[in-house]
Amino acid sequence: MNAAVRAVVRVGIFTGARVFFVHEGYQGLVDGGDHIREATWESVSMMLQLGGTVIGSARCKDFREREGRLRAAHNLVKLGITNLCVIGGDGSLTGADTFRSEWSDLLSDLQKAGKITAEEAAKSSFLNIVGLVGSIDNDFCGTDMTIGTDSALHRIIEIVDAITTTAQSHQRTFVLEVMGRHCGYLALVTSLSCGADWVFIPECPPDDDWEEHLCRRLSETRTRGSRLNIIIVAEGAIDKNGKPITSEDIKNLVVKRLGYDTRVTVLGHVQRGGTPSAFDRILGSRMGVEAVMALLEGTPDTPACVVSLSGNQAVRLPLMECVQVTKDVTKAMDDKRFDEAMKLRGRSFMNNWEVYKLLAHVRPPVSKSGSFTVAVMNVGAPAAGMNAAVRSTVRIGLIQGNRVLVVHDGFEGLAKGQIEEAGWSYVGGWTGQGGSKLGTKRTLPKKSLEQISANITKFNIQGLVIIGGFEAYTGGLELMEGRKQFDELCIPFVVIPATVSNNVPGSDFSIGADTALNTICTTCDRIKQSAAGTKRRVFIIETMGGYCGYLATMAGLAAGADAAYIFEEPFTIRDLQANVEHLVQKMKTTVKRGLVLRNEKCSENYTTDFIFNLYSEEGRGIFDSRKNVLGHMQQGGSPTPFDRNFATKMGAKAMNWMSGKIKESYRNGRIFANTPDSGCVLGMRKRALVFQPVTELQEQTDFEHRIPKEQWWLKLRPILKILAKYEIDLDTSDHAHLEHISRKRSGEATV
Repeated sequence: MNAAVRAVVRVGIFTGARVFFVHEGYQGLVDGGDHIREATWESVSMMLQLGGTVIGSARCKDFREREGRLRAAHNLVKLGITNLCVIGGDGSLTGADTFRSEWSDLLSDLQKAGKITAEEAAKSSFLNIVGLVGSIDNDFCGTDMTIGTDSALHRIIEIVDAITTTAQSHQRTFVLEVMGRHCGYLALVTSLSCGADWVFIPECPPDDDWEEHLCRRLSETRTRGSRLNIIIVAEGAIDKNGKPITSEDIKNLVVKRLGYDTRVTVLGHVQRGGTPSAFDRILGSRMGVEAVMALLEGTPDTPACVVSLSGNQAVRLPLMECVQVTKDVTKAMDDKRFDEAMKLRGRSFMNNWEVYKLLAHVRPPVSKSGSFTVAVMNVGAPAAGMNAAVRSTVRIGLIQGNRVLVVHDGFEGLAKGQIEEAGWSYVGGWTGQGGSKLGTKRTLPKKSLEQISANITKFNIQGLVIIGGFEAYTGGLELMEGRKQFDELCIPFVVIPATVSNNVPGSDFSIGADTALNTICTTCDRIKQSAAGTKRRVFIIETMGGYCGYLATMAGLAAGADAAYIFEEPFTIRDLQANVEHLVQKMKTTVKRGLVLRNEKCSENYTTDFIFNLYSEEGRGIFDSRKNVLGHMQQGGSPTPFDRNFATKMGAKAMNWMSGKIKESYRNGRIFANTPDSGCVLGMRKRALVFQPVTELQEQTDFEHRIPKEQWWLKLRPILKILAKYEIDLDTSDHAHLEHISRKRSGEATV
């Protein structure tokens, strides 16, 4: 929420508006006085990394009554405030809409009572409202993610990972209760992210014989050699008759029927607290900017809108349409129309549910008769989430009755025959592990196509899933080229982008980039904290990414950097000079610290040392400089919930595509695939997951610098500069326009 507050304040001031804080939510609006105070640029400094909300929030009975709303209107008119940005859940947003619809009546009442003049009423003739959804439950229809959901998932996953180690040591079963009274999103994504054995969510109650099914499932997992069981329960979980299913009920059932050592952990309000994740900070900042634009463009005829996220696009939706659909979900659940409730939650929710059901509830067939053989490998540098992608690819392959092979050490291992068959348990517990368990190398296939072809024949490989970065994509192109020489290479293959650099053509996101971003963010927070203690200090931090400036730009946005130097946006000595000047001015304010990010290959000559020396010389007597090269810590660590979930769904989607492609290419007892669409990159594009032939992506690639020619996130760079107080033009041509929720539904992202 604080990232959104900061963005609204700074972009508001940037556009020439006066911006006010309303402390303690609607209560502050009703009470007025000191609760409504003007905000300054510095007043939102150092709040990006804080959880909760700095301006406070409160439930307010007074505002529900007309008398309370009358007092609120009086306070706003007296200050000349006619635009309101509300960050909250559906209750807060419905209250805002009621307030807006009554506005002209409230004004005439105030005028009759002599509390405001005719002139004041004319100046404040209409109230503009825009909503941002802040709720950890992700229960608001119309947006893929609400502000706070990703951070709540981070808290939950940290705890699940900690519990997993103790459960494995003691062979225990853990029942974890997570928040979500009416919405199972947190429980569902948690179960996907940690490979849980079972999940209970309110939208889809289990079948009547669920007790039998659950116990059978737990004992099967144990017989396969697993030392732990994890069951996730949403606090609002119910059975088909609407009777609550509590974590204690489940524990008693498992102890009574199976005799397993079972413990219950109720996570409670831990999920609401802590530092916001990088994703949430960027989401809050983007939504805040969009909210100001929506308010400035608003007229008496535009309906109150809510800014939401669809794929990676910001969209505006009519507020009351979204509130209505959100209420429809609750009503459908109350009426026990559970299928309808699931549909109303949107395609993204449905998709999560389908993948979870496949991975947790379907038993792999015993015989592999008539099956295909698919090999899975990692290529390029290690990235967190690779293992989750391998796990889901292997398991979905086995569920389909295929034989799945794993290749160690990338294309090099494929050439040397470092290949083995993987069973269900082979990938057990891989979801939360960082790095690459299969081993990964940057070697490309071109020089060893002959050995690779021989091993494809030897191991009867009929399809290849390549999980990796730019080398995986280039390797795919070399395999396509090699088909002219070697018939054995005429098998379908799919590349799943996984690299911290996020530089694979054909996808807006790569597995691993979110984890790297959080690592950089956490480090920047600590560095800023150290600078706040010493005052007048500027830090220059070098991030990874090759020639791709994604990490530097997004981390700059999430950590509140003063500048981010990247290759895609060439800079000169004059730009460096302007930045130094900017920091000199900044040191005269109450905010006496600076943060500058530099992508490792942004310039051959303006190296990190050069920039550090320049800043040290120019800032002498005004500020001192420090430098920090983050290095390989950005590639390590346990994957974030986003990366685990994204990798799991990408793996499942790739394997489903692969099975179809192999069947399509099966002729006269063998596989022969030589069409361009038999070698694809699976990528997230705007709002959907799409398969694109590698050969078609060639034209969109800058091979010398290993980046796509067009990158969506470059449009976010002006926001970074505005929030750091640079005078620049904001291009509003790409801003979101009002859509209808039904239209968004039909073209919604499946991530």
